[in-house]
Amino acid sequence: MYTQSFSVADGDKPRGPKAAPAPLSADEQAREDAFDARIADDGRIEPRDWMPDAYRKTLVRQISQHAHSEIVGMLPEGNWISRAPSLKRKAILIAKVQDEGGHGLYLYSAAETLGTSRDEMLAALHSGRAKYSSIFNYPTLNWADVGVIGWLVDGAAIMNQIPLCRCSYGPYARAMVRVCKEESFHQRQGYEALLVMMRGTAEQRAMVQDAVNRWWWKCLAMFGPPDDNSPNSALGMKWGIKRISNDELRQKFVDATVPQAKVLGVTLPDPDLKWNEARGHYDYGAIDWDEFWATVNGNGPCNKERLNTRVKAWNEGAWVREAALAHAEKQAQRKLKEAA
Repeated sequence: MYTQSFSVADGDKPRGPKAAPAPLSADEQAREDAFDARIADDGRIEPRDWMPDAYRKTLVRQISQHAHSEIVGMLPEGNWISRAPSLKRKAILIAKVQDEGGHGLYLYSAAETLGTSRDEMLAALHSGRAKYSSIFNYPTLNWADVGVIGWLVDGAAIMNQIPLCRCSYGPYARAMVRVCKEESFHQRQGYEALLVMMRGTAEQRAMVQDAVNRWWWKCLAMFGPPDDNSPNSALGMKWGIKRISNDELRQKFVDATVPQAKVLGVTLPDPDLKWNEARGHYDYGAIDWDEFWATVNGNGPCNKERLNTRVKAWNEGAWVREAALAHAEKQAQRKLKEAA
């Protein structure tokens, strides 16, 4: 997902009994023990350090899914750049969409340190084998959706991504420091845009409430499936990739968002949402996980549209990549001649 919690398997894989792992040699066991000790001491793993294949594979899957989500996440809001209600809003939205593209590049770079090329990761995305956040497979119907994405979607992302700044893999953790700073701006600008609308006409207030109604449950699902049904959470927690479980993050998001909604003046669309004095948290209703998994598996309202747009952009940008490579080759040849 946009986040640490979104780490689902890529595509359908054959099911059946797994072969017993071969016993480790003394040298392999020593390296694994050293790796486990560094993780236990809350240390960082760097690209040249030894790491288990499963750790490397988990990181490539998660970081690439995160990068894909940033890139695909440009599309729902980018659709509104030409229709922003003012020059100020247009400038803010352009900056925000540009930030998301930059986040994707940081993350692809971090994943490349694990030995997977960017071309491989993008090929997996374009073929549909790699996943990205389900939240970006829904349409943005009006300008209020842009504000709600900033407030709720980016707010959920912040809740998920701040713990990633302490991820056990160094390049990922360092990339997330800047990402989180920029996502914090995105969340604030979305909330401010909604405050302006809620001080406007009755029609504007109705637009905001409608957008909140449509996005609220999708944002709760963003944190990933419940802990007892999350396929990669256990290993992620063991290895220090994840720091907080899906259900804990979801609860923190609900607790933080309810007071914000009251200030904003909107109603969150959950009749079961109420403060539980005994727990010290808000209770909330059941999430539609069937819709979540259908969207993750490619059957959401905009899955095909989003993927087709990304593939089209990749194909149409081929000449830029080719020109950049040709220029780099020309520069390299020029340096060789100068050195001769």
